[in-house]
Amino acid sequence: MRKIFLFMMVTLDNYFEGPNAEIDWHNVDAEFNEFAIAQLKSVDALLFGRVTYQMMASYWPSPAALDDDPLVAARMNHIQKIVFSKTLDNADWENTILVKENSIEALQQLKQEPGKDMAIFGSAELTATLANHGLIDEYRIMVNPVVLGSGKPLFAGLNARLNLKLIKVKTFKSGNVLLYYQPVVKETGA
Repeated sequence: MRKIFLFMMVTLDNYFEGPNAEIDWHNVDAEFNEFAIAQLKSVDALLFGRVTYQMMASYWPSPAALDDDPLVAARMNHIQKIVFSKTLDNADWENTILVKENSIEALQQLKQEPGKDMAIFGSAELTATLANHGLIDEYRIMVNPVVLGSGKPLFAGLNARLNLKLIKVKTFKSGNVLLYYQPVVKETGA
């Protein structure tokens, strides 16, 4: 069965974006880009909510992205993308499927299909929805060495406690720390 993992960059005070949706604090360098390419090669589908999809679709096919980061841009543009939105009318970024209804059922079915893992990049509302349904198998949270003081917290929208187990830590020369967590599944008594 395919797994779904979340990859999200956050600040030390747990914001995934600033109060005006800014992400200019992302601590990205050559080591991060090497990691990003390897991570992209490990999946064959990206999952997005509408807002993140529109941001990514406006950037990765652009000449700036193709010039600045050709390896990541090529992978982002060619990989399968699935966008979950009830309000989006079309999704015309290369190799994109739009799911407007029954998103939970669609993801449960996708997890059963053969293939590599699927990743959520960004998309905090989608993350909360999938976490509330127990569909995220791994959380990869990259903590950047910055404190914003305000912004949008990563796990807003969760409707219950999410117990996690730390399975791995990777530190970067930039000061970023990548924390890998798996959900702790409560066993039910017999």
